[in-house]
Amino acid sequence: MKKNAFAPAKKWVNSYFKYLIVTKITLILTVVFSSQLFANSFGQNVTVKFEKIELKKALKVLEEKSSYRFVYKDDVLLKWPKVNLSVENVPLTTVLDKLFENTTLRYQRVGNTLLVLSNVSADHPVLRDVPQTITVKGKITGTVGDPLHGVTIMEKGSTNGTSSNAEGNFSIDVTNEKAILVFSYVGYKSQEIAVAGKSVIDVVMVEDAESLQDIVVVGYGTVKKKDVTGSIISLQAKDFNRGINVAPDQLIQGKTPGVMVINNTGQPGGSTTVRIRGNSSIRASNNPLFVLDGIPLSGGSARPGGSGGFGSDSGNPLAYLNPSDIASMDILKDASATAIYGSRGANGVVIINTKRGVSGAPTISVMTSAGISNLLRKPEVLSADQFREATKFYTPDDAASADHGGDVNAFDAITRTAFTQNHSVAIGGGTDRGRYRLSLGYLNQDGIIKGSNLQKFTANINTNFKFLQSKKLGLDVNLFFTQTNEKIAAIDVGVGFEGNLISQALNWNPTRPLRDNDGALTWVSSNVISPLATLDAFKDRAAVNTIIANIAPSYKITDYLEYKLTYSLTRQTGLRTGMYDRLLINPTSTEKGFAFMGSNSNTDHQLTHTLSFNKDVAEFMNLNAVAGYEYLSYDSRWYTENGNGFTNVGLDFYDYLGYSVASARNINSNRSPKNELQSLFLRVGLNYRDKYLLTGTVRRDGSTKFGVNNKYANFPSLAFAWNLSNESFLKNDFFSVLKLRLGWGKTGNSEFPSGASRNRYVFGMQSISQANFGNPDLKWETSATLNGGLDFGILDNRITGSIDVFHKATTDALFERTIAQPAPSGKIWVNLDGEVVNKGVEILLSGAIIQSNNWGWSITGNATFLKNSVTGLPGFYETATLRGQGFSGVVGQRMVSDQPLNVWYLSIFEGIDPATGTSKYRSKDGHAGTDVDPAQNKFYVNSPNPKMLLGFSTDVSFKRLTATVNFNGAFGHYLFNNTMATVLGINNLSGKNISPEYFKPELKELVSNSAAPSTRYLEKGDYMKLANATISYRVGNIGKAFRNVNISLTGQNIFVLTKYNGFDPEVNTDGASGGIPSLGIEYIPYPSARNILLGVNFSL
Repeated sequence: MKKNAFAPAKKWVNSYFKYLIVTKITLILTVVFSSQLFANSFGQNVTVKFEKIELKKALKVLEEKSSYRFVYKDDVLLKWPKVNLSVENVPLTTVLDKLFENTTLRYQRVGNTLLVLSNVSADHPVLRDVPQTITVKGKITGTVGDPLHGVTIMEKGSTNGTSSNAEGNFSIDVTNEKAILVFSYVGYKSQEIAVAGKSVIDVVMVEDAESLQDIVVVGYGTVKKKDVTGSIISLQAKDFNRGINVAPDQLIQGKTPGVMVINNTGQPGGSTTVRIRGNSSIRASNNPLFVLDGIPLSGGSARPGGSGGFGSDSGNPLAYLNPSDIASMDILKDASATAIYGSRGANGVVIINTKRGVSGAPTISVMTSAGISNLLRKPEVLSADQFREATKFYTPDDAASADHGGDVNAFDAITRTAFTQNHSVAIGGGTDRGRYRLSLGYLNQDGIIKGSNLQKFTANINTNFKFLQSKKLGLDVNLFFTQTNEKIAAIDVGVGFEGNLISQALNWNPTRPLRDNDGALTWVSSNVISPLATLDAFKDRAAVNTIIANIAPSYKITDYLEYKLTYSLTRQTGLRTGMYDRLLINPTSTEKGFAFMGSNSNTDHQLTHTLSFNKDVAEFMNLNAVAGYEYLSYDSRWYTENGNGFTNVGLDFYDYLGYSVASARNINSNRSPKNELQSLFLRVGLNYRDKYLLTGTVRRDGSTKFGVNNKYANFPSLAFAWNLSNESFLKNDFFSVLKLRLGWGKTGNSEFPSGASRNRYVFGMQSISQANFGNPDLKWETSATLNGGLDFGILDNRITGSIDVFHKATTDALFERTIAQPAPSGKIWVNLDGEVVNKGVEILLSGAIIQSNNWGWSITGNATFLKNSVTGLPGFYETATLRGQGFSGVVGQRMVSDQPLNVWYLSIFEGIDPATGTSKYRSKDGHAGTDVDPAQNKFYVNSPNPKMLLGFSTDVSFKRLTATVNFNGAFGHYLFNNTMATVLGINNLSGKNISPEYFKPELKELVSNSAAPSTRYLEKGDYMKLANATISYRVGNIGKAFRNVNISLTGQNIFVLTKYNGFDPEVNTDGASGGIPSLGIEYIPYPSARNILLGVNFSL
């Protein structure tokens, strides 16, 4: 007999269905017979009129009039007689009791289902409710009716919870009618609402302005703002500057006391100068440490520098980040806050926190803007008519030949109204066990100089998960991908005087046409170059790719103890290619073309272990602590190659390297010794009764940079705070916050070249030479800071603010010194004697002037008063290279005792001698005259360091309309107008244009009067700038697709109030000499732009 091949499977299927039936019956019986015997009414009233109607039909009617469904067997109902009943607006339970009266039928509620049971004795109580869930639904909106996505809804006293979806809707099953629901959402006040039998609950959430600022991110953890003991400022996304912001540092300009941000150039993606509480180091870096989601950034950029006349500016090292991805920034200013970062915290720390996903259904957020940019301001030059008048007055013999009959503005010829577009799309969501956020960004910014451009593509993925039933195991993953592509204008100071577009446009004779009648570029001479020729001749491109990967598993050992491991990898590669055709610039040149290619790569690793503790160790006493170990490594390498002497035949950069003359090719490469840092750190905080706060920190760093005798150093700090507002003697309605802070700490600075403490050699073309002499005793540069502060809030925080007073002293300054010959090496790194002192006062004040349903008005202002000085420094050290005609090898600043850092060291200009038309200078004995040699008679005059920084912002709102205005300014410092000195001076006439400042018929200056580095070109740098102004309208929802629509119009760099005659008082052309940084020089920079942007934000 042949067996059925499917018989075993059939047998298994039958068994499985039997199992399901038995399981279902068992479940129903368990629910029924373990139920409560009594319960309240179901909370629904009905009106019915039954006349001789079957029970089955009666229950169908009740289903239609209520939200309940009846389950029964037909034969159970058919044996009972028809019923008569007429009631109006009575509870459903009453109707059922009357229908089943004089029967053995009873009913049992299971959620929204009513089971009709038979053969229950008449004297048995009615079975109504079982301990099953009750479904509650509803919608959550903001005060203007906009749906809120991601609101957390929890049943109080349990772990039962859910969140609202993109439409603000939610549904949750609660245990019974007495349940209480807790609604919470970031930025809104939490609410508790009793279910009380309701199946639909709609909630309107009220904004809580303070909740977003309750938590402050500090090193390797977070603290509540009320528990902060150091000098820390937190900024949320709503506080950031609007407009075209390429990097995060531009978001905080003018927003916080003690922080100065200068845009060094108007080039898209160009570098900035960031200083927290002034300059502290003579030779090492003064830039703060930036920390991205727990990853300490190296501060370097992989964009290669140029060679052979191309600029060396490496751009903004933070340009790979998308500002739209940033949720908040915390600025740590004093040593008690930064000591946890040890050797990298001397210049302050800026912690960047990116946006995270929220629980709930996926939500898509879109931010898009487009706008135009044009020239903010430029130095004045003579018009065509003024030029003719000037040449007739100063050089009458050349006036006729200098007049070419035209009226040309060469600066207009190289500038344009530029277009910018910026788009960001993000999608996020998740559950209580895992959240995610993915964002994409695209920026395309044309520069106002023709041909310059920045394109940036960004992607960010971050996730966080909770595993195990207890959710004690966590995993955070964060990935950043960025590519930037730049077209760089021929403006950097490295291009040289004759190759710089700015100098050529300013100097162009306004009567000379830029093109001849046939459209060909006008050729003048090798000393007078057409700026249009430079636009055509120079090509400079740079591309940088950045990948940051961060993975951080964690395990909550107990409710108060958590372990976390963080590993991150940062990889940057940069490629720069450039070429120029000398024959386009100068047809008589014999050098022909030049091309170069440079490549950089940076690789950083981080491995951090932390153990965090937070527990109430005694009554009214909380102890929080974090201990950790960290290993960091930084590896950098680069190479450049260039070729010279070729004829332009339409090839690409790479081809010219081989096409160039063999004897004119060069290759240079370098690999910096790997920089490694390992550390142990501990921070302990005590909170007693929320009144007395104590924080102690210590970090021990070891670095391969330092000498073998000083590889390790300790960086301690101690801070105390007293919450006076929590004292019984100050409990009143006036002070909502009143806290005193006092802190001291030591931090270090190790930002100098790797391998500087060791013997280093340079390999050349079949040669080797020693570049650096080792120093085994080289030790850490350290800064000790004492900080006192007062935080206050008045009238329920309608007025808030803080005042900080600080004193920061830096010793053992790192410095590269030249060794007198015949030493075996020309350079050696040493620690200098002496001290750099920064001290000052910071004030922050905010006020909510109007708070009503329709109107709102708030004002925030900050001020910083700074004083900088150097003491005990042996000798002096010079920097601040001044460039241009007649300024070869000239520097203008010194580091010297009893003076501010970077004090100006110049001759003092005493005016023009009317008899001779030449300059008068002051001698060291007080005499002023034309016979005084300015090179031999120099004085310490003024400082480039601002004495006062100001920031001001105000927000005015009416219903859905909001206007925001931001100002920032700096005062008490002096800038050297190098552009005025060597580009627009009188000695350029008559072949080139000059500044109207030199055209003074009442005091005729000789055209041959040469410029000298003097106070003639030293100008007050005081300014106040309207940095941002935004008008936005909150549209709300448009249909079902577009949610939270907001339209805005933003102006950036709108105007500046200043007496400075240069391009922009917010300027800092790099004039470093011997590696010593400079400050306050303007030399033919890329001009600043005024931007107007229209933006639309919405969610889907």
